Amino acid sequence: MPIPFLAFGVIALFSGLGIGKTIKAGVDQKDANDTNESANHICERATAEIESSRKKSGDAITALGEQKVYVLNHSIASFVESFGKLKNVELVKDSAGLTEYQTFKIDEQGVAELRQLSEMASSLAGGLAGGSALGALAAFGAYSGVMALGSCATTGTAIATLSGIAAKNATLAFLGGGAKVIGGLGIAGGAGVLGGLVAAPALAVMGFILGAKASKNKDDAYSNLAKAREYREEMKAARVLCNGIRMRATMFERLLLKLDVVFEPMVLRMEQIIRSRGPDVKLYTEDEKKEIAMCLSVAGAVKAILDTSILTEDGNLTSESKQLIEPTQRTIVKYSPGRAQEE
Repeated sequence: MPIPFLAFGVIALFSGLGIGKTIKAGVDQKDANDTNESANHICERATAEIESSRKKSGDAITALGEQKVYVLNHSIASFVESFGKLKNVELVKDSAGLTEYQTFKIDEQGVAELRQLSEMASSLAGGLAGGSALGALAAFGAYSGVMALGSCATTGTAIATLSGIAAKNATLAFLGGGAKVIGGLGIAGGAGVLGGLVAAPALAVMGFILGAKASKNKDDAYSNLAKAREYREEMKAARVLCNGIRMRATMFERLLLKLDVVFEPMVLRMEQIIRSRGPDVKLYTEDEKKEIAMCLSVAGAVKAILDTSILTEDGNLTSESKQLIEPTQRTIVKYSPGRAQEE
């Protein structure tokens, strides 16, 4: 009776092949599931990292805007008031031996611009409690005072106008300075522009399906992994830019703070000279003229910080802001209270 045994053998053979395919399908599906899990983990981690960098950069730019407002509302406001009382200021600028104090030069037009900026800063300070003011501070931190003045027809529209700049600018929207509630692009809208970024890929996660689909699931999973890795690289590039923005904004904030420490007592001294000697510079001693000259020089350094944007309109760091750091640091060292007394 060989035939039944032959039939049994054939059945066993095909059954074995079926079991083998089932096992392979199971292995392929597990590989697909594991690969998808890795792809999702890569995306989640990259998203968390860029979110952290985004928030820190936005906070740094806003802090710079706040520091600008503070300086303009205090030492600069006092300076422009006292400067307006002086007569024959050109004697300070043209006196022999005073050129060393003119690393940063400021003229009457520059002082007039500082006065306008101070008025605008007063408007900003008065509305800091509002949500739109945060966008205004971000724009004021990122861009130059001259740009801010050019955008604001009157000081009364400073918050609305600067908030509008933050809302429409892709980089500031991405950094959080242009919220959707004030009509901006929002973070998602900004992310679509900043550095060519794209949103995290929508990864297809397959269920446990045996057979021919398991092999396709495996292929799709590896495609997901490739997309996730590409997204991770894009987020790395974005983090580099965000971190660069944060470092530059923080550097400018510290420079402005240190300048103000030097500048404020100089302004007080200028006020004392005016009270004791009158407003006519012709009547001042050479030492008093030098003190006025130093005050003007530091005022010029403060204005240079205020006038220099750290971001271009398309969201990249400006070369001008980098070039300004070293001469500003030299000015701070030169006019620091201890150094000034030594000289």
